[in-house]
Amino acid sequence: MANATTVASAKRWKLEDQTGYDPLIPGLPDHLAQLCLSLVPPALLYSVCRSWRRFIYSSSFPPFLCLYALLSRPTPTTTQSSVNQDQSNSIEFFSFDPISSTWDRLPPPPRDPSLLPLLLRHPSFIARNFPIQSVAVSGNLVLLAATTHHLLPALPRPLVFDPGSNRWRLGPTISTPRRWCATGSAEGAVYVVSGLGSHYNGEVARSAERWDLKNRTRYSYSCWDWEKVAALKHGRFSREAVEAVGWRGKLCMVNVNGSALKEGAVYDVDKDQWEEMPEGMLVGWNGPAASMDEDVLYVVDEMKGVLGRYNPCGDCWEELIESVHLKGAVQIAAGGGRVCAIRAHQSAIAVVDVVARPPRLWVVDPPSALHALAVHILPRTTISRPEPDS
Repeated sequence: MANATTVASAKRWKLEDQTGYDPLIPGLPDHLAQLCLSLVPPALLYSVCRSWRRFIYSSSFPPFLCLYALLSRPTPTTTQSSVNQDQSNSIEFFSFDPISSTWDRLPPPPRDPSLLPLLLRHPSFIARNFPIQSVAVSGNLVLLAATTHHLLPALPRPLVFDPGSNRWRLGPTISTPRRWCATGSAEGAVYVVSGLGSHYNGEVARSAERWDLKNRTRYSYSCWDWEKVAALKHGRFSREAVEAVGWRGKLCMVNVNGSALKEGAVYDVDKDQWEEMPEGMLVGWNGPAASMDEDVLYVVDEMKGVLGRYNPCGDCWEELIESVHLKGAVQIAAGGGRVCAIRAHQSAIAVVDVVARPPRLWVVDPPSALHALAVHILPRTTISRPEPDS
């Protein structure tokens, strides 16, 4: 009897070797092992063994957060051909896996007759890039506003990338497509505020629209319309592209980037009304801003290279860290205890761990020959990975 048991056991292990089966935790059923391992940080699991590395990229493991970036080629010189200049206007989308430290190219957005080519650089404006405005909302990357070669709005409909399906979809048509506007998200909805249409229009410059992604169906993003919300008192928020930051049921924004004299506005989502921005918040808003889970507000002083956190009780900004890697920051994103920043004409992406005491900073280099235009923090995609080495 013992010999029969030994033979059966040997046959089973031989079969497991031939099929490549590798239990997650020897002696424990996989469904229980998965429950245990799901509580462990993926970075620790990745460094242990091949079966655990496979597990963290399976559908059974909670998707961890990754960095998503809109990337472009560096600005061409005046001696480059028009073909190279056209290539410099191309935008590429990548995600960065912080566990394996690898970049993955996202699938290209869909071709649609309503979508026009996005302009990044124009020969008449050699000193600046044209903004391509995007937000992260409800686990999706949403492109909301951009400019065409004829200096017209390029996106009559939002472009939505869903990491869960690794697919792009089109959102509903915006009643007034625009550019150089304020874009942001709050409580699962995206907002476009002020800006320009085909030309300046005072009514458009005061208007605001909302698209609530929570109301979409599982398979369609286009069956729900945009709705108008309370208008601004004036059109002074159409001067340039700015971010509107969701924070504690409100949408906060200023009308000028950087440290220039500016005006602020706060939209109350529940009351559907605009309010004055608190004085301390406005005074310290001297660069790009973002919120962590719409609860903690961060800003980078682009001149000083200082990352600050807003204290609503004292209506002031508390300094967290100062670094040369934050000077000249043009956009930031926050999520998972990290604040990521990109700088104008710089390739490296600064990452700050704001949970660590003191905060810790490092840099992530984008793929070769590409510069970051915008960054967002979202769950990982379903991109299949090659079998990791043992």
